Formats: sequence, structure tokens, C-alpha cells
Amino acid sequence: MLAKQSIRGKVQIYMDTLLIENKEIIIKESENWNESQEILFKKMLQQGGNFSIGDHKFRIITPIKNTDG
Repeated sequence: MLAKQSIRGKVQIYMDTLLIENKEIIIKESENWNESQEILFKKMLQQGGNFSIGDHKFRIITPIKNTDG
């Protein structure tokens, strides 16, 4: 199961095309995931992208990082 700290505030998470505003929804969903699915979700939280876990399709949009010197 994911912890609240795993999901950062600036990341946008879409589950089945709906923007998820409440972290608790994702945490509740993660209770049914196995270890490899949790690892995938955490990786995607860092890099963003589209993927599926179980019956749900996820889209994660990460904030643009400022790389100015």
C-alpha cells in the first residue's frame, strides 16, 4: 500500500480520465496492488506517463522542473 508521502502535491494523477484530487482514493486503490505494481506507480510518479494497473488506466503529469543555472 502507498503512503500519503509517496504522492507529492504538484503531481496530477488521472485515473480512467478523471483527475484525482484526493490522495486517499489512490491509497485505497493501492491496497489491492502487488509489490511490482507499487514500484511501477512510484516510478511513474517521478517521471510521469501513461500506464495501466489492473482495470484502471493512469496518466501522471509531473511539474516542469526548472533547470536554469
